[in-house]
Amino acid sequence: MIELETLAKFLDITLKAEQFAEDVNGVYQHSTQPIRRLGLILEPWSELPDWVRSKQIDALFCHRPWKLELNQLPLAIGILAYHLSFDEALTVGYNPFLANSLGMTELKVLGTKSERPIGMIGEISAQTLERYIQRVKNIFDGIEDVVFGSEQVSRVAVVGAMSAELIQMAADRQAELYITGQLRRSAESAVQATGISLIEIGHHRSEKWGLRALAQILRQQWSALEVILPDSMSW
Repeated sequence: MIELETLAKFLDITLKAEQFAEDVNGVYQHSTQPIRRLGLILEPWSELPDWVRSKQIDALFCHRPWKLELNQLPLAIGILAYHLSFDEALTVGYNPFLANSLGMTELKVLGTKSERPIGMIGEISAQTLERYIQRVKNIFDGIEDVVFGSEQVSRVAVVGAMSAELIQMAADRQAELYITGQLRRSAESAVQATGISLIEIGHHRSEKWGLRALAQILRQQWSALEVILPDSMSW
């Protein structure tokens, strides 16, 4: 069986939690209970206690634990919480796991914050923008918005921020498409000026993708660990 501290050490490394020392990272509620079934959630919802009991969850991973009502959960349950480190490692940004899903190769850093990479640029097989939009929709179960520019795409930028400077940087490096979590109106003029295409994923949608990716990472690390996600109505 797997212990909570073992999971925390693995996630600390995978999510590079040391970069966010002042944020929520690691064990949120201690437990010595061996873990056979791990639940992954973005944040609590009203039926969470019932879900935990019905799924026989031994421990929880919670992205935003602020509203967890610990007195409503089984006393023995362990809880792990990773906030900013999860967002940066497993949503829209410099994310090799996502790059693989998007068919991106030859990854390079695009943009930094506090000396940390916040975006990536890479090559994809040349194709129409319409075809690639459909691929992105399939990966994220939809998208929020598209700004159409070039009809063809062979280089893509994926950035966890949007500013005129970042848009210009992507265009200068010959990216035809800029993918981000949330469209910023202040940078729309740069999108128009450069002619770059843009896909807005939506922050919550990118978090859901990240949670599914984390489930896959954990299953690959521990084949005996049952990793359980909420059904679609719960998140």
